[in-house]
Amino acid sequence: MRADGIQIGLAVSVTALFAVSAPLRAEDAVSPETWSLHWQSTFVDQYHPAFRSAYRSDNSLDPGSRGNETFDATLFAGLRLWQGGEIYANPEIDQGFGLSNTLGLAGFSSGEAYKVGKATPYLRLQRVFFRQTFDLGGDTQTVDAAANQLGGTRSADNLIITAGKFSVGDVFDANSYAHDQRQDFLNWAVIDSGAFDYAADAWGYTYGLTVELTEGQWTLRSGLFDLSRVPNSTQLQRGFGQFEVVGEIERRSTLFGREGKIKLLGYLNQGRMGRYDDAVQAAKTTGGAPQIAPVRRDASKVGYGLNLEQPVSDSLGVFARLSASDGSKEAYEFTEINWSAVAGLSLKGTAWGRTQDTVGLALVVNGLSKPGQRYLAAGGMGILIGDGQLTDYGAEKIAELYYTAPVTDWLFATGDYQFAVNPAYNGARGPVSILALRLHAAL
Repeated sequence: MRADGIQIGLAVSVTALFAVSAPLRAEDAVSPETWSLHWQSTFVDQYHPAFRSAYRSDNSLDPGSRGNETFDATLFAGLRLWQGGEIYANPEIDQGFGLSNTLGLAGFSSGEAYKVGKATPYLRLQRVFFRQTFDLGGDTQTVDAAANQLGGTRSADNLIITAGKFSVGDVFDANSYAHDQRQDFLNWAVIDSGAFDYAADAWGYTYGLTVELTEGQWTLRSGLFDLSRVPNSTQLQRGFGQFEVVGEIERRSTLFGREGKIKLLGYLNQGRMGRYDDAVQAAKTTGGAPQIAPVRRDASKVGYGLNLEQPVSDSLGVFARLSASDGSKEAYEFTEINWSAVAGLSLKGTAWGRTQDTVGLALVVNGLSKPGQRYLAAGGMGILIGDGQLTDYGAEKIAELYYTAPVTDWLFATGDYQFAVNPAYNGARGPVSILALRLHAAL
């Protein structure tokens, strides 16, 4: 899943998968694209100065001055097979490491950093999937040509089925202002709901099937996905032997004369996972720090999310996310966040004569359950965090500010600043300032 490596930037947003413009008259209908090729590449260099640290362990953010870079380059290839039927493939080259090898923050600082970091570039087929769209009536709408989206038309009411290898975030928990680490915010807990423990391998992708039904102002989404073989693994459990079920309801309504969206999401993970308190209790018998792997059993975990976005003017949009999950068990795929709240805004540079510039601001508060706190305090290690002890628990608070501006028609540069208080919920460490340069381009 995402966390995780990535050097120079050229991209088209995958989160524009379902962007649609105004209704068309029949005589204005455009010819559908038969095939398409798009390409992106993104480079992120992050740095933090030294910060206060009373102690540290294997999963701690390095308290010394440190910098790391990540790079990726992706080809988005699409082919129309028949009316409504499309197939896509995304080979990708990745390289680099997140700060401290993508460890030390529950809300990690870069969505371009994967949990698998490598110094030399390597190639993976991150997505290969089929999409079928069925028209159900209503106005004819333009579907803009984009990465993983063939240009053409479809009816306003429709049914979309997607199957194959892709990211849960391609379909669920999308937000126009905060969901694309290549073009807007970088922090994990801003671009995704922090407590959404979504199915994924260590690069952020999985095998699954989704169904989306749009009728009027409503869209209903459901999906079934493979979990990893073991939590936070590079290998997926094929055939839904361990699985995730996701559902999402979206309602569109008008405020300030502009259409906003509110989404309610729920999920269930079914697989072998450990309870924090079981690991702590076992450690009292055996001695040493608690280990989660020996106490894994067949179990389920549920979570919820609320996602809002609202344009206020042609230049200003606001957004918010609230999420919570079962805190008695370990994080299976994403990160150790049991509840999270985020609010922010996105502002175009129209007021100062820079219409293509964007400035974004987000404030995040992440929390960990009592069982999770006991596990970390006893010396347990999680997916991303674990300082060997937890003497001063506090909610992890993160502020992120970015400014993006075009360098050319196809290249954008971003300056990003994050300030994290209580990194990994630990008041004995930090606060820490994180600065980043991002270069992103698209053809």
